[in-house]
Amino acid sequence: MTTHAAIRTMGHLALHYGPAADAEAAACLMRALGFVETQMLPLPGGNFYRFVVDERHAARGDGIIYLSAVPDAQRALTQSIHDALKLGRADEHEAVRDMRAMLEEDPEASFHVGFLIDSFDALEAMVLDMQHRAAHDPLLKGRVSVRINRPRPGDTAIDAQLDASPAFAGVSRYAYGRAGIQLFIETDLLKAGLLGDAMVLEFDYVFPGHDSHILSVVEL
Repeated sequence: MTTHAAIRTMGHLALHYGPAADAEAAACLMRALGFVETQMLPLPGGNFYRFVVDERHAARGDGIIYLSAVPDAQRALTQSIHDALKLGRADEHEAVRDMRAMLEEDPEASFHVGFLIDSFDALEAMVLDMQHRAAHDPLLKGRVSVRINRPRPGDTAIDAQLDASPAFAGVSRYAYGRAGIQLFIETDLLKAGLLGDAMVLEFDYVFPGHDSHILSVVEL
């Protein structure tokens, strides 16, 4: 009997927004990040959305992102955690402050989801668009933050390309590797992580022609 390894792909990701009033803002963010909306179902607790990573996945069983309201039981658990740790209060638990400080320094240090983009121009445009939206979009202003990591310096061509870019020229943060760019979008419109209060989405670009890059080799 002939056997072969089954092909596996990432099937789907289930994301949640908070109150029903945040449904459209969360969906707006997903569209702005380039995800393709294929379905929206209005439900009593808030809209349910189906997105795909690109048009090629519209009718497939992979590359899917489901977006819906946080279930009531999860919301209640999260609120209990917040109450116990005194989130947002003057006497907030020091573990929460330490966690936030860690994530401010390194947004990929805890739970996050990454997407790979095969176009430098597309990632550059996304950075500029999200920076503008974070400052001016009525739905996203104050709800989104943008951070960027450049690759480790040393490749003359890559360094020159980044230094000439309106999106990357002023970046002073560096990735744990070479030949790639990381864009981190943090938002409180999506609820995830240990505190259930925010979510980090990562978008990466790898420069072609490099076997050693940010997603293949980690450098300390």
